[in-house]
Amino acid sequence: MGASSESEVLAQELSAVSDKLAVLEKRLGEVEAVIGRLEAAAETTARALEEVSSHWDAVYRAMRRAE
Repeated sequence: MGASSESEVLAQELSAVSDKLAVLEKRLGEVEAVIGRLEAAAETTARALEEVSSHWDAVYRAMRRAE
């Protein structure tokens, strides 16, 4: 196998690795976007649960006063 053939094979392999890396980088960007949306949803859920909890606390306080 000549030096130019080895160089061609290495260039092809490097190109293939580069293509795979580009796909992974794109996918990572998509995953990071999903994580951002999940974090926002978690914050919204936490705020809603705090509100529900405060309403139940008010109900329990009212029930204790009624007794």
